[in-house]
Amino acid sequence: MARLGLLLLLLLGLGLFSGCGGSGGDNGRTVVAAFYPLAWVAEETAGDDISVVNLTPPGVEPHDLELSPSDVERVRDAEVVLYLGRGFMPALEDAVAGDDGAVDLLAGPGLLESDAHGHGQEEHDDGHELDPHVWLDPARLAVVARTIAEALGKPDGAADVVARLELLDQELQVGLAKCERRQIVTSHAAFGYLADAYGLEQIALAGLSPEAEPSPRALGALVDEVKAEGATTVFFETLVSPRLAETVAREAGARTAALDPLEGLTEDELAAGADYLSVMRDNLAVLRTALGCR
Repeated sequence: MARLGLLLLLLLGLGLFSGCGGSGGDNGRTVVAAFYPLAWVAEETAGDDISVVNLTPPGVEPHDLELSPSDVERVRDAEVVLYLGRGFMPALEDAVAGDDGAVDLLAGPGLLESDAHGHGQEEHDDGHELDPHVWLDPARLAVVARTIAEALGKPDGAADVVARLELLDQELQVGLAKCERRQIVTSHAAFGYLADAYGLEQIALAGLSPEAEPSPRALGALVDEVKAEGATTVFFETLVSPRLAETVAREAGARTAALDPLEGLTEDELAAGADYLSVMRDNLAVLRTALGCR
């Protein structure tokens, strides 16, 4: 019995010690990323000595994220916190106020003012909300990747992910160059940067917040616009109810299809090995079908 008790104590000790470290090891650094695209870039950039924590759970809309006490503690304990400001995730912005390790990735040049394709993107000075969905333009996300690499103290760490984003950008340019239609009808105004980058026109059923819905009069006007533009597809999103898109499509005589704004992936997508690049390529295929591209 004594030998059995000793064995149990040894096994318990091993279990306790094995549970102490994260992926970065005992001396590893922890970085918190606000939501999936930032976490994906950070993981591709960080290296083995940095553990990246995605603050937004799979399947959760980041606009709606409410921080638990443990989330707040995790944010405060992190060496670096990567987030998008300008009201995209207000709870997180409040939590990182005054934190020297917090990096607002929208604060740098080359994202909101103008993009890498040369198209103007003026900032609003009239109180209107700015569009934070910069990650849907791979060229802008490449700018973000370089900023993340600098924040992590790995200035050369973004080279590989930037090269892959540049390749994706080329695929989108070629794939969307010759299309019968240029208008994309979306559930909410998340695809402005993508449309701007590839010569498309976004017709949004709701504003920048996916929860906002048009009034009955505005809904009727949207149906008329969809008909007038000859749009064949109304896009809904994976993490948001498709009800509005289905209503407009039904009234306009169009079909529906999923266009992913990549604010997060579901558990099933992660289990299947999906990532930012694969989902964006899926988006390209869906757009090519909807727009009649050749």
